[in-house]
Amino acid sequence: MPRQPEFGSLLSLSVGRQLLGKTHSRRGTNRNPLKLLTLARDLRRRKARERLELFAAEGVRAVEELLRSPLRVRGVLIAPQLADAPRGAALIGTLRASGVEIAEVSALEFASTAETDSPQGVLAIAEIPDRRLETFVVPPTARIVLLDAVQDPGNVGTILRTAAALGATAAFAMPGTVDIWNAKVVRSSMGASFHFPALAATWADVDALRAREQIALWGADANGMSLETLSAPPRLALVVGNEGAGLSDDAKSRIDTLAALPIAAVVESLNVAVATGIFLYQLRS
Repeated sequence: MPRQPEFGSLLSLSVGRQLLGKTHSRRGTNRNPLKLLTLARDLRRRKARERLELFAAEGVRAVEELLRSPLRVRGVLIAPQLADAPRGAALIGTLRASGVEIAEVSALEFASTAETDSPQGVLAIAEIPDRRLETFVVPPTARIVLLDAVQDPGNVGTILRTAAALGATAAFAMPGTVDIWNAKVVRSSMGASFHFPALAATWADVDALRAREQIALWGADANGMSLETLSAPPRLALVVGNEGAGLSDDAKSRIDTLAALPIAAVVESLNVAVATGIFLYQLRS
């Protein structure tokens, strides 16, 4: 017999659908903030984000960047402390002028949704962009980052921000990688994920893309050939591995070339986000 969904899941789905039904044109404060508050709490779970196709962005800078992006904002929670700083007060004015639905909640209520130690008092809920590998267009010269089971949200967010800054074409989150719409990833990417083509993919997806677009696949590995001795092809995807385990067997079985950064012998390895940044700088087309 199929498993019946729990009551909490049904409530969350109902709340999500009700929120999705609202339009961008509604102005002013929501008189019933409970629905938006419940949804924000639910979006802390990956399954809820995937089911509802929504994510949360917390903090003044993240929400400012979100409002400047093409992504659709569905609602914003604000708490009293947001107005304490001039930048926060200015953001409140921007939000009210934008027509986005606003739910004013207490500091205690806001803390129940926040994932920071000192919440700034603003959290926005937005639609996850519809980015698909089958419709991804690869330019003649491309630099793509494949995140192979990279699990630390701070590392993933930093990699996305760095890739965007250094002109990479896209980043693919492979199986085992933390959700790129996790609130900590979104925050550490500093808004880069709102603009930069980052999406989840499977190895089968990558196989099909490589066969169709003739993309070389390199793996970042300390035992590889020195990057200084290698000549990068026009279309290149670089796989960076898990913080502790390195490249997965799925990655190793597909990689054309292992590449290493020449570092001092007294240092065993670099942080994956730092190493990715150096690779991308050196591989800029």
